[in-house]
Amino acid sequence: MNTFLSDPNAQAVVAGVMLLGASAGLTGTFTLVRKRALLGDAIAHAMLPGVCLAFLLTGQKNPAWLLLGALVSGWLSLLSMDFIARHSKLKPDTAIAIVLSTFFGLGIVLLTYIQHSGYGDQAGLDKFLFGKAASLTIQDVLVFGWVAAFIVGVVLVFFRAFRMLAFDFDFAAAAGMPVRLLEFVLATITVLVVATGIQAVGVVLMAALLITPAAAARFWTDRLWSMAGLSALLGSTAGLFGVGISALAPAMPTGPWVVVWLSVAAAVSALAAPRRGILARSALRRRNARKMERENVLKAFYQLQEANPLQLTAFSKEDIQERGYFRYSILRKTLARLRRLGLVEVVSQLRWQLTDKGLGESRRVVRLHRLWELYLSHKLGMADDHIHDSAEAIEHLLTPDMEKRLLEELCYPARDPHQSEIPYDDPLRSQNTAL
Repeated sequence: MNTFLSDPNAQAVVAGVMLLGASAGLTGTFTLVRKRALLGDAIAHAMLPGVCLAFLLTGQKNPAWLLLGALVSGWLSLLSMDFIARHSKLKPDTAIAIVLSTFFGLGIVLLTYIQHSGYGDQAGLDKFLFGKAASLTIQDVLVFGWVAAFIVGVVLVFFRAFRMLAFDFDFAAAAGMPVRLLEFVLATITVLVVATGIQAVGVVLMAALLITPAAAARFWTDRLWSMAGLSALLGSTAGLFGVGISALAPAMPTGPWVVVWLSVAAAVSALAAPRRGILARSALRRRNARKMERENVLKAFYQLQEANPLQLTAFSKEDIQERGYFRYSILRKTLARLRRLGLVEVVSQLRWQLTDKGLGESRRVVRLHRLWELYLSHKLGMADDHIHDSAEAIEHLLTPDMEKRLLEELCYPARDPHQSEIPYDDPLRSQNTAL
């Protein structure tokens, strides 16, 4: 590996692919947040006929002419998609599919014609389909460097405008921003990065290099700046990884391994990101489910005490299960958790009762339930027989601030719509409201 990186040509490949990955990741951030993930794929496929026509017109594989042909073809594809979406009843995704298939089909026809026409300089032209990262030259690296610098400069200058355009197009237009010009600039850098990128990873894989870094970065942050930076970092490290695999195993192509690394990074992000990852969301769902189970059991305790004319405070599992319609296995585990938290305790003959701490918590849950029922009934005008299920769901989500707002809005009520007493932690408050 060290020997490989000491080779000037290898250094060119590493630098070129890393620059390409960084610029593609940065541009792809705005493509992703604008919900146009398929746009890069369509543009990449639509550039193939431009490359072929540039070769047919010039008769040589001059990178500058091929790049120009790709840019023109990419722009024509964008204009075609916009025209179809604006002047027909077809949706944007349908327009993208039509343009992608039409341009790519034309490109394959032209490529086949070139291969069978006897052009002497045609060898390697098909590399635009799958890329030729391993044969990048110093000139290619310079081009990638200028493109990356241009894209970074444009993003820095227009970042706030791009952010507004991505998240609230209508507001940007109403605020007097030149939305058409901004769309033109954003589309231009997208076409530019795709046109340069197909030389390294090809038409087929360019969409992955544009979108996958941004998709992986989205799992880790809510801030657009951080997302753009992380996306660029993932894109560049993917380039380094792909080149490294090619160095260790020369038969392995660089472009596909770049995409494999990005796919692994996206999968790890989707699985292990601290807030949006599958594991974190699954753990959050489990915590919320256990919280609801605990609060429902505490509420059942309070309701049993409230409804029992003998003022009993200890109840069997069967009493609690019948009151709350709990599955026995869930009730058994929940009671064990409540006991560990010091909210319930076992008394004689396997009967359970609330501790002082548990009684206060049960009052809170019942109070939130009945306050929300009252709010739905008095403020939203819902029928009294339709409010219970909604309150059952919302009571577990109400925060102390929301509880305070409800109490102030309802003027510290004494009873809910069903004339059940609303319990307060302060006995004097309960007595005053009861009056």
